[in-house]
Amino acid sequence: MEHCYPKDHVVDTRRQALYEWASAYVIAHKNIEPQQLTVVSGDASFRRYFRLHHANGSFIAVDAPPDKENSRPFVAIAQALFAHGVKVPEVIAADFDLGFMLLSDFGDVLLCPSLTNDTVDGLYRLAMTELVHLQSCPAPSNYTLPPYDHAKLMTEMALFKDWFVAQYLGLTLNDDEITLIDRTCQQIADAVGQQPVVFVHRDYHSRNLMVLPDGGMGIIDFQDAVMGAITYDLVSLLRDAYIEWPTAQVQAWVEDFRQLLQANGQITHVNSEQFLQWFDWMGAQRHLKVVGIFARLSLRDGKHGYLNDIPLVFKYLLDEIKDYSALQPLYQWVVAKIVPAYLQKNPQALTYLAAHSL
Repeated sequence: MEHCYPKDHVVDTRRQALYEWASAYVIAHKNIEPQQLTVVSGDASFRRYFRLHHANGSFIAVDAPPDKENSRPFVAIAQALFAHGVKVPEVIAADFDLGFMLLSDFGDVLLCPSLTNDTVDGLYRLAMTELVHLQSCPAPSNYTLPPYDHAKLMTEMALFKDWFVAQYLGLTLNDDEITLIDRTCQQIADAVGQQPVVFVHRDYHSRNLMVLPDGGMGIIDFQDAVMGAITYDLVSLLRDAYIEWPTAQVQAWVEDFRQLLQANGQITHVNSEQFLQWFDWMGAQRHLKVVGIFARLSLRDGKHGYLNDIPLVFKYLLDEIKDYSALQPLYQWVVAKIVPAYLQKNPQALTYLAAHSL
């Protein structure tokens, strides 16, 4: 069998093994003669993605080293979603011992660069319609989706205090301040726990959604799916860490989604005000977590580019907690102490935080 890269290339043994495995499969089962294997991308894990080309199209070949990646959840979740009619890549073949997968190819058009003022309504409508469908998917029969429960929500929110406030800003908190944060996080987790529990993608945003050649909305990177609150993925989509839309527009989309859920029978007797509160409180939980994660990615992992995404996420958090009386004590404390400390290190972030600075 031919090599999948030029002869003068440094030998990548796993890439060559993946090419040989995938080629053997498509020759035997698809009667297709593969041509070459080209790099698509890596991701935040040890997985690598390649495109296996042939005369009439291509497949995606995945290298997920079994000593570093467990591909079973991905395959189980993909198969459950695919069987439910959700637009996810089809798992054509998988070998867990080798750590190889062969998937259908969704192309290269991510949602994020496709969004403009002219296209966003139609594309978000597609994304929300697909999300409603995803949320109604039965859990996989051969894999238990972890619960996104109270303990998990609390652990995630603690990242704000531990990594953003203490480590990144270098602030020492007194007992009253620690109590304030912990008490408010308890309130948020309790409130989120009252929402209906559904299939949650957990990273449903513009870099994990793809505009398909047929105009549909494809979903990728779902291997961390859980069972959790019905608004979680909606927050990820509409308060995206990488792209911002006007508040009134976001709230209109939230209402559109509520109506989609009602039309599909997934919620009943939930009015617009209550659903928006669900959305905001879920957003507060997510953004307390994300601000902490971005700080940790810089401080612990040396991935400093994530610091550039903190201003928008911090703004989302402040917008979400400022109008609810139960969250006012936290909001006032953050504005008085945390925002000034953050702006001292990042004066350019005032563009985002001006409405919340003293």
